Amino acid sequence: MNIDALIRFYHQLTPESVARFAEFYSAEAYFKDPFNEVRGIAAIQRIFSHMFGQVDEPRFVVVERVVDTGGAMLIWEFSFRVRRWGRGQAQLMRGVSHLRFAADGKVNYHRDYWDTGEELYMKLPGLGTLLRGLRRVLAA
Repeated sequence: MNIDALIRFYHQLTPESVARFAEFYSAEAYFKDPFNEVRGIAAIQRIFSHMFGQVDEPRFVVVERVVDTGGAMLIWEFSFRVRRWGRGQAQLMRGVSHLRFAADGKVNYHRDYWDTGEELYMKLPGLGTLLRGLRRVLAA
């Protein structure tokens, strides 16, 4: 796997470039994040196409990586603006992608880990207020 090319792909991801997943992912690649669990390039492309329909100005930046011959861990930041919240302030999520590579070097396993509570739910109007209050009560 040319990890630099994959990282560039994510850094430059656009609605049009979603069609290029087959360059980097195996035909039956597995993908899981806190909201999705799918297999196959078409299903993975649907997830990223859906993302472009839900948020404005999405941008992934890989800030650190740990790579070996069989896989990689990519630590990333994802910035965006939520359409349903109007053109409000930019949001930032931090997470990690665990990748495994097939014999041909393409990604055949992609698992994203990120804290939905801290990175998403606590930022929602209404629910965020409740969760931040609960966090204060439970904190040591």
